[in-house]
Amino acid sequence: MGRKKKRGRPKGSKSKKKESRSFLPSLNEDTVREIVAIVLVAVSLILLLAVFGAAGTFAENVYTFMRKAVGYSAIALILVVFGSGAAMFFPEKFPISKSIIPGIVLFVLSLSGLLHLFIETRQGYAIADAGNGGGWMGFVIQMLILHVFNVWASFVLLMALALVAVLLIVNKSISATIKAFKENRAEAKPAELKVNEPTSAHLKDDGKKDLAPKRETREEIRVVAYDDKDWKFPPLSLLESMSTKADSGNIKQNASLIQKTLGSFNINVEMSDVNVGPTVTQYTFKPQEGIKLNKITTLDKDLALSLAAHPIRLEAPIPGKSLVGVEVPNKRSAIVRMRNIVDSEYFKETGSRLSVVLGLDVAGEPQIADITKMPHLLIAGATGSGKSVCINTLLLSLLYQNSPKSLRMILVDPKRVELSPYNNIPHLLAPVIVEPDKTISALKWAVGEMENRYKILQQYGKRNIDEYNQAMKDQPMPYIVIVIDELADLMAVSAAEVEALIVRLSQMARAVGMHLVIATQRPSVDVITGLIKANVPTRIAFAVASQVDSRTIIDQAGAEKLLGSGDMLFYSPQLAKPKRIQGVFVSEKEVKLVTDFLKQEGQPEYNEAVLTQSTRSSGGVMDFESADDDLFEEAAKCVIQSGKASASLLQRRLRIGYARAARLIDILEDQGIVGPADGARPREVLVSDVSEMMDTGE
Repeated sequence: MGRKKKRGRPKGSKSKKKESRSFLPSLNEDTVREIVAIVLVAVSLILLLAVFGAAGTFAENVYTFMRKAVGYSAIALILVVFGSGAAMFFPEKFPISKSIIPGIVLFVLSLSGLLHLFIETRQGYAIADAGNGGGWMGFVIQMLILHVFNVWASFVLLMALALVAVLLIVNKSISATIKAFKENRAEAKPAELKVNEPTSAHLKDDGKKDLAPKRETREEIRVVAYDDKDWKFPPLSLLESMSTKADSGNIKQNASLIQKTLGSFNINVEMSDVNVGPTVTQYTFKPQEGIKLNKITTLDKDLALSLAAHPIRLEAPIPGKSLVGVEVPNKRSAIVRMRNIVDSEYFKETGSRLSVVLGLDVAGEPQIADITKMPHLLIAGATGSGKSVCINTLLLSLLYQNSPKSLRMILVDPKRVELSPYNNIPHLLAPVIVEPDKTISALKWAVGEMENRYKILQQYGKRNIDEYNQAMKDQPMPYIVIVIDELADLMAVSAAEVEALIVRLSQMARAVGMHLVIATQRPSVDVITGLIKANVPTRIAFAVASQVDSRTIIDQAGAEKLLGSGDMLFYSPQLAKPKRIQGVFVSEKEVKLVTDFLKQEGQPEYNEAVLTQSTRSSGGVMDFESADDDLFEEAAKCVIQSGKASASLLQRRLRIGYARAARLIDILEDQGIVGPADGARPREVLVSDVSEMMDTGE
């Protein structure tokens, strides 16, 4: 019973204690810290008012006591208390350590001693009692320390104690404090950005009074260079000159956002130049030493989110510079006109008759390429990305510099509509080719022409076409440019043969002045094969759907981040990395005006041999002896009688397997009995009478 009573008393006492404590609110650490901060700031502000006699009697009496106690150190103490209270509102930026209280005490004592150190000892107490110097505390420290050291030794000791007190207050080493001060000062200083305006703004443009004499000068230069006085080149007035200006938005704000975004990932950078281009604006910066570039390149999506722009492309590093570039799409893109570049000094100084205009780079600099140095070009990109406009720009660039005596062309247009305006211009070797079999004939003719030219060079002991033309000025050898607008259509019909011919030309045709320009809107490995890529090193990639397509074209990612409408990556053996260029815009009206002008200057002189080369392995003669399959005659009769040809038809009629039926179809095509494959449709039967076939076979 006694134990129960003893247990009951403490329970009652505990409950009373809990009830008494419940009157105090349960506060978390942050709330308590902010309450203390408010109290410290308020007290220090009241004491600061007391310094000026504007805080009432009580506060002034407290301040007077502080002045007598520590002298002028009282003002420093008030400021330190105010700073400590303000810092407590920002614990993450200004962490408060436990050493701050002993640090403040030591600082006030050492400062009071310093303030009273050089006062005469006989007047020390009177001055301290008046609230001057270091106050009573300073007087006591003066009397004690001067019994041990002299004045200067005491000064060194008190200064050392003051520095120790500062370290206790900030809880940071001196070197770290100086470094943080410099960084904060650098961040506070506004960055001076050098904005490079696009060069296109300084290119010669639309003054009508200036165009006429300049055009005459350019024509005189062409006449001397190409020695063709009878040919009249198209005037530049046929091309549009009006261009728009790009709107890059708030450049300083974007630069600040880039710096802050990278800084949030502990990547400190120093912003450098800003290059305003026609499509994108490139912000360059230098990262702090020790930062890996791959750490920066993975932040493209974070930068895109911060800048509210997509897509963002990072160039790390910029070739030839120790800088990283961030390419941000402009709010409004500029239209780049061909006329402004063709009529500029950049184009005049190229010195090559096969120079072609590409456009403007991210810095607004004109970009001009030389086909003789390429020596072949592959153009690929998704539908509507600017591939056809690029081909028109290339063709017009060549036509503005060459007469039919210095340049001949073969144009292949399986889509039938892209290159049709160029029909009947004097530079063509054949009408614009739209059929696959005629394309193969043209490529075979080109191979034969290449071999014939090599024989001529060998005969005259010349190494290339330039040496030959210098020696034979009366009968120069013209350059030949073969443009294939859609490679995928040709590869679907006869991939092996087309690939072999393209590879043969690309390997050997450079020295004799023959160059290939191949374009496709289907950048897949079955179209752009490894052999073609290996022999066509210069490539232009327009916007594509995926990174895989980009790697198929230029062997690296990047084209999937392009903006379309002529935005391209140009890659050549002379460049360390692909260069981003905004392509020139050439309208259909400009193309028509130039081609109509050329058609009025002369008629084309076609070479019939271009389209009449044999596309059959046996020369088109039906040779039954070469058809080693004993079912060949029966298969030929079967397809002629039925009027259609397919492997499945031969399988059913002759009761053979697919492999043998497919081989028979190939033999029938080689012998000229059936036509080439045309997708899913049956092959066309070219021979209509069995008796005629048998007579020819005999």
